[in-house]
Amino acid sequence: MVMELRPNRGGFARPFGAGWFIREYLLGHGPEGSTPIDPERGAPQADINYEYKEALARATARERAERIISRMVVSGADVTEEQAEKIRERELKKVSRKFTRMRYHSFLVYFGVIRRLGWVELTSESESSSIQDNYPDAPDRAYYRLTQVGRQASDDLWSNPQYALYPENGRSHQSKQTGWPHRKVRRDSRGWQISRLSP
Repeated sequence: MVMELRPNRGGFARPFGAGWFIREYLLGHGPEGSTPIDPERGAPQADINYEYKEALARATARERAERIISRMVVSGADVTEEQAEKIRERELKKVSRKFTRMRYHSFLVYFGVIRRLGWVELTSESESSSIQDNYPDAPDRAYYRLTQVGRQASDDLWSNPQYALYPENGRSHQSKQTGWPHRKVRRDSRGWQISRLSP
């Protein structure tokens, strides 16, 4: 029997993926205990990123706590609801927000891919940002919401928006020659890759 190694949702170190979370969040569903929003109003990128990181931390802590509790139960211990909740809270405090993967710049790049696909759009609403206290010329916080195209995009496309934007690069969104989707490989008459440093 062959079993696929790839997880159903998220990645190998994440309980769910950024694409799934962004879509559910902008639909107003409040995924994984995040704050529900008005889907017509939308939310700023920084708020979406914050809610994503917090939801990842909660889900990671919940999975760790479930593992601990199941080991305790298998060993014969009786675990009350209060004990289980204390274990969940303890595990949540242990989760580093840096552990939960995507940094803010990576999130902005990922969100930019979703914008280029036309899955999200700017709303007319904006608000001042805290950086404007020191730098008045800094931009306002812009609100984004899902478009109809974004609502209709399949789960498969939302799980890998880079592939949806660059299908010619394959599902791994990396070139077979170089590992970079934006650079052409120069080859000599034998088919060997020519170094960028060579004349």
